[in-house]
Amino acid sequence: MKTYDILTIGGGPAGITLAKILGGKKKVGIVRPEDHSMVYCAMPYVLENLIPKEKILKRDELITDSGADLIRATVTDVSFKNKNITFNDGSKCKYEKLIIATGATPTIPPIDGKDLKGVYTFKTENDLKLIETVIKEKKIKKAVVIGAGAIGIELAQALNSIVAECHLVEMAGSILPNLINEDFSKDAQEEIKKMGILLHLNDRVTQIKGKDRIEKIVLSEGVDISFDDNEGLVVFATGMRASTNLFNDTELKIGNQGIIVNNKLETNIEDVYAVGDCVQFKSGITHEITLGKLATNAVPMSRVLAHNILGDDRVYDGFFNGAATKVGSLFIGGTGLTEEAAKDKFDIVVGYSELTTTFPIMPGAKLIKVKLIADKKTLQVIGGQIISGSAVTDKIDIITLAIQNKLTVRDLTKFSYSAQPYQSFFPANNPIVACAENIISKIKIEKESQKTDEILC
Repeated sequence: MKTYDILTIGGGPAGITLAKILGGKKKVGIVRPEDHSMVYCAMPYVLENLIPKEKILKRDELITDSGADLIRATVTDVSFKNKNITFNDGSKCKYEKLIIATGATPTIPPIDGKDLKGVYTFKTENDLKLIETVIKEKKIKKAVVIGAGAIGIELAQALNSIVAECHLVEMAGSILPNLINEDFSKDAQEEIKKMGILLHLNDRVTQIKGKDRIEKIVLSEGVDISFDDNEGLVVFATGMRASTNLFNDTELKIGNQGIIVNNKLETNIEDVYAVGDCVQFKSGITHEITLGKLATNAVPMSRVLAHNILGDDRVYDGFFNGAATKVGSLFIGGTGLTEEAAKDKFDIVVGYSELTTTFPIMPGAKLIKVKLIADKKTLQVIGGQIISGSAVTDKIDIITLAIQNKLTVRDLTKFSYSAQPYQSFFPANNPIVACAENIISKIKIEKESQKTDEILC
């Protein structure tokens, strides 16, 4: 029976990161059941024929070139006591340390008809293949996407370029409810309508009707979406759950959101760790358990764990959930807490700015809207949102770094930055700094108003 110093179950972003750092230094095995690891967030662009599928398949060499073994198999059993795992062919493998990186699985609400033909999720290479095939073979004319988070919106845009009629259903009052607030979502919703996507807000699917295949979608607000002659397609993008079924009958502690770990990614079992989407963890801001199933969380988690295995002493601080998407011609990003989430824990103050992405005199300058959310008591930055006609991820990352390092809006007013007419904001008009100044002005006005009230009293 082969023995590994480090055995990882899962070959996604977390597994690849672990292999890159630990491979060559330890005897490492990465177990992956899928044919390929993929750039999953690029799947809508494959469906839309913007890029070929081959471009989003990650090379196995990302694992093997590091010196790690890639084990193509499905794990059917884990014995923590004997420190071994069993594969689907009956063979076994031993480990000194086990890392669980099994990722997450799409969820579908308990709706009547969810198991009918024509209902899909959109997470894996197989999901992509199934949807591509059914669109081609059934000559799909109408599509319904349930859930207007980033995945749902990007998928709806892709399907809208293929089918004659595309609907997007969201139970919240605005799109991207976990990323941006309703005021910022209005521009994006206008983009969706311009593209011809039929948007249903404050609505949800109550039933999917059909004998063998979907024939009708019933929505809570009284609208029915009917499909004729097998022409319909329904895709749920309603969230993810940790893939932990393998461990249900074991002593491994699992919470509502995933495997329970400490800030060094250690589980309750000695020499067993967990990272990525299969993990339950806290917000780096509120320190309460929160959702954070993003590759951009899985990778830094894995980095912390890998370096600790090599003798370092690092901790993982929590989820900050910086993320971005594209809606039509608009680039949208958010990080930290939205206003709604922040109001539950803090007395907040919000700053705004609306400037240009480059010097306004330059051709191609785009509008950029920025929002900062701060704790009124400490002035610490706890959230940020950006919407623009050009890429926003670099600006979102600056705000995320500020949140991680507990910077205040006063710190941001002293932010030192570079400038060049084609590449940056106008030196006197950095929108992040302008937001910070806006918050300070609001606080100052509020304090002066309070003084006036005291005098009048």
